[in-house]
Amino acid sequence: MTKKKIPDIIIGRLPLYLRALERMTIEGVVVTSSKELGDWVGISAAQIRKDISQFGEFGKQGTGYNIEFLSEKLREILKVDRVWDVAIIGAGDIGSGLAHYQGFLERGFRVTLAFDNDPKKIGAKIGDVTVQDINEMVSTINKTDIKVAMIAVPAENAQSVADELAKTSVKAILNYATICISVPEDVRLQYIDPATYLQWMTYYL
Repeated sequence: MTKKKIPDIIIGRLPLYLRALERMTIEGVVVTSSKELGDWVGISAAQIRKDISQFGEFGKQGTGYNIEFLSEKLREILKVDRVWDVAIIGAGDIGSGLAHYQGFLERGFRVTLAFDNDPKKIGAKIGDVTVQDINEMVSTINKTDIKVAMIAVPAENAQSVADELAKTSVKAILNYATICISVPEDVRLQYIDPATYLQWMTYYL
């Protein structure tokens, strides 16, 4: 049986829904409607119903969604009903900031490895991890079977890092370097460039 292909744009909205549901839970809300959820994330109720229905029927017409149940289902869909270990490559300002960020763990991610090629950074701690020599990256990642990595190196080094990661167990890369890189077809690649989003927003100013 062929697995149903869900558009990337829908997958990209699911974490927004999950974050809103988690905030509702903190505020003591038990049941929500597609309209209320839409108000939280700025998306129409019809779009939310359409997105969620791609994965099954998780609510009832007239009674809405049980927040705890829907949150659990979204975590299962996004595969964050477990904790994923993450490797950071680059221990500069961005990499160090990522290692110190406390919000990853509550969303299913834990930074367990960090690598750099700067002798001054190797052996130092960022967050809860000790920076290792980047020459040890391939063997260390393969030993730990880590699937997720974040590239936070200068743009000119990003492709060579990606080439080395292709030799490891990593299958998902979040790239903070301001350059497009090539990865094998079976590796999922996502770019994070704040300046790009700032330029996108200033168009509307």
